[in-house]
Amino acid sequence: MKMLSRIPLELIFWISALVLLALAKPELHGHEHHFTLCPLANMGIDWCPGCGIGRALTQLFHGNIAESIKLHWFGIPALLIIIYRIVILIKLSIKFLKYKEEGYV
Repeated sequence: MKMLSRIPLELIFWISALVLLALAKPELHGHEHHFTLCPLANMGIDWCPGCGIGRALTQLFHGNIAESIKLHWFGIPALLIIIYRIVILIKLSIKFLKYKEEGYV
């Protein structure tokens, strides 16, 4: 249990987010009835710079690259950035655990 408490919350968040997006049913471009956490969309504002990135990532996970680009052009770079961040957080966690182990010897 102690080891789980040392895992960064951000790492848990990003991995969980990617898993949930990978398991989600892909939405078609232009489909209006979808759940969103976007505050602008929930206030009735039609344009938001980030709207569609989650759906674009879901399309990527299902192998629909062209549909992903239609939903949001930043889907592929966003996935690469998130994966990079996950790798960095894992490396930092491993380094922290090794440092803690060396301190106990």
